[in-house]
Amino acid sequence: MKRFHVHLHVDDLAKSIGFYSKLFAAEPARVEQDYAKWMLDDPRVNFAISTRGDGKGVDHLGIQADDEAELAELKTRAQAADQALVDEGEALCCYSRSEKHWVTDPQGVAWEHYRTLESAQVYGESRPVSSDASASACCAGASSRGKPIAVPVKAASSCC
Repeated sequence: MKRFHVHLHVDDLAKSIGFYSKLFAAEPARVEQDYAKWMLDDPRVNFAISTRGDGKGVDHLGIQADDEAELAELKTRAQAADQALVDEGEALCCYSRSEKHWVTDPQGVAWEHYRTLESAQVYGESRPVSSDASASACCAGASSRGKPIAVPVKAASSCC
């Protein structure tokens, strides 16, 4: 069963962890120095916050698939939406190794479809997402120092 994903940029991680833990009546499933994630079942959502990037607020939205078949279905849907799809393949991002692709809606909101393969000890690594990309960042949807990559969102080095 798929899980909705939301990633926010926050200024104060500790204060935000306190707020969201009370709001969700649950502690985060993972906490790092710059990142926290809740894996909620009611509603079924992967809610992540981080201090990486510029600004604050919604960075990107997404859907987390449980298996290859769900991810393939999401990719087919994204391709049918008549927007450019960026297939990132396997990526190290947000303390996880994942398989993912990105699509941007007509308003410029980045949508990430992914399945987590395993936990990682680092936030992520920069990597190019297309041959014509002018920069690279964890979670291909990001922009780096104001230079859009393949799928623009509002801040640098954003990840799920």
